[in-house]
Amino acid sequence: MWQSRDPRTTEPEVPHRPAPLISVVIPAYNAAATLLQTIDSIRVQTFSNFELIVIDDGSTDQTAACAQSVQDSRVRIFTCPNQGLACSRNRGIEWSRGEFITFIDADDMWTPDKLELQLDALRRQPGAALAYSWTAFVDSKGRFLFAKEPCRIEGDVYSHLLRDNFVASGSNFLVRRDSAVAVDGFDITLEAAHDWDFCLRIASRWQFAVVPRYQIIYRISESAMSANAVRAERNCLLLCERAFDRTPGVSLRSRAESLSNVKQYAAFLYLTRATGLDFRKEAGRKLAESIHLYPRTLLTPKTWHLLVTLTVLAGLPSRMRRWGVMALLRTYGRWLWLWRPDVRRLHASLEKMPKAA
Repeated sequence: MWQSRDPRTTEPEVPHRPAPLISVVIPAYNAAATLLQTIDSIRVQTFSNFELIVIDDGSTDQTAACAQSVQDSRVRIFTCPNQGLACSRNRGIEWSRGEFITFIDADDMWTPDKLELQLDALRRQPGAALAYSWTAFVDSKGRFLFAKEPCRIEGDVYSHLLRDNFVASGSNFLVRRDSAVAVDGFDITLEAAHDWDFCLRIASRWQFAVVPRYQIIYRISESAMSANAVRAERNCLLLCERAFDRTPGVSLRSRAESLSNVKQYAAFLYLTRATGLDFRKEAGRKLAESIHLYPRTLLTPKTWHLLVTLTVLAGLPSRMRRWGVMALLRTYGRWLWLWRPDVRRLHASLEKMPKAA
């Protein structure tokens, strides 16, 4: 799984200084439009003893220039041949100097207390190798859409994580560097779902800690292609089958629930990322497959939200369906804002965060 250093990679000179406690890794490919906003959300962290490693993965836009414009001695920039997200994260692990390491995609953001509270969570639980927080979603302009359902599972989380990827993305967790190295980093043979696979391999050996707060701001790009949904589903199913093989004791019910959640996730991807006239049809087909695999999924709020969305979209002209999806997400987010104080706190924090240029 581990990708060794490419001899063509250029590494800048690093002044001699004490190693930071945390290494923050940003894999960046053609991310000039959002990279500085992401970096700004890191530079204002309440915990400051970190290095920021930007891996420019063969970008053809101004990504490298944007990174180089940042005046901060904690920033290290590496320009590499393009080899994909998993390889960039592995390079970050290889070149990191911190005791802990965390990753953030070049279009996502953190609330200012993310590093501080996740580090505190790991210090309080010496047996834990990874800390995670809760995730909220914004649109391409950084405007709040909705918040993911909170999860408070910690300790031995493997069986829960196999059923449902509650960590949500690679922009979330803080992990002990030794543990990341011990599991050989990210699997470069997967085309997608590298973060879920990585977290599963960590969970098979160590405990998790949770920070019960919304700290991860995940950007939903409305310009993604249908192929991304297809690829994500295919790789999530492959990941599940590998995990089932490694864990013979997984019950048939747990297997069905895990595969059902993958299909449900694929339905969400078709609705929020895919383009073209058939995205609603594909989303409906994936949701039907999810319910067939595990009928109890009908009892979950996520399934009902998807069903309502599909029903509303059926009454809209094709040209308005993309707008309809985003409008429904915003409506759901406003409803959460009304009755959940933690979502209101998050919304207030978003208003204070750096804005895109």
